[in-house]
Amino acid sequence: MQNQHSFDQHDSGTLFLVPTPIGNLDDMTVRAVKTLQTVDLIAAEDTRNTQKLLNHFEIETKQISFHEHNTQQRIPELIAKLQSGLSIAQVSDAGMPSISDPGKELVAAAIAANLPVVPLPGANAATTALIASGLAPQPFMFYGFLPRKASVQKAELTKLAQQEQTVIFYESPYRVAKTLTAIQAIFGDRQAVLARELTKLHEEFIRGSLSELIDWAFESARGEFVIMVQGADPVAPVASDVPLVDQVQALIDNGDKPNAAIKAVAKTNGLNRQAVYNAYHGLEETE
Repeated sequence: MQNQHSFDQHDSGTLFLVPTPIGNLDDMTVRAVKTLQTVDLIAAEDTRNTQKLLNHFEIETKQISFHEHNTQQRIPELIAKLQSGLSIAQVSDAGMPSISDPGKELVAAAIAANLPVVPLPGANAATTALIASGLAPQPFMFYGFLPRKASVQKAELTKLAQQEQTVIFYESPYRVAKTLTAIQAIFGDRQAVLARELTKLHEEFIRGSLSELIDWAFESARGEFVIMVQGADPVAPVASDVPLVDQVQALIDNGDKPNAAIKAVAKTNGLNRQAVYNAYHGLEETE
């Protein structure tokens, strides 16, 4: 067990996870700017891209590259710097570090070394798109980029097709039509929403059935996309021939608490919880 008090005094440095704007520079928070100004080093996915952000906010902190191709080389170096007392801010090109971007390996290594890891809130494309989509915002499932290999992608989509919550994907403009077609083939022609160029001048939401979005995407796809797909319809409960009392008792014998077993049996059979409770306890229904 590990208990981190983020803002206590530490002998080591701190790893700060700093989100950056996904398009509109005005979405950079005051705290994010101050953090980038005060840390000893910025670990950036693309130092050239991040330098534009630093120049805009007049931040002079030194950078070091940290991306998917040098992760294993950099992590020991960055951990050593943190252990020596230096604080590091980790940033991706846009949005939250680790969310479809580099970062998770460094976070895991820092935690394993008992180093403090402090996240900052900020811009995120998935939730920004979701709240304006018109689809159910909760619960939702964020998936990110689907695998490219067709067989692996099909297997993943087959599993996701059973989810009853809104499912969120990321995709490039070059593959969005193909990806939508693959989703429709497994999910059916559900309602879905595309969000593109979020927070930028040409921000756009395209809402409709998957078939309508496919037609649009083949003609008009530009910019980075968030794809949001309506969840599956709940499966209608199927009544069992086994008496309710026996169903409840079987769950209890398997380790469930009586109330949890009663609730589960009620859901399975499409019954009111009280009806199952009464049946199990031998109580008569009252008008």
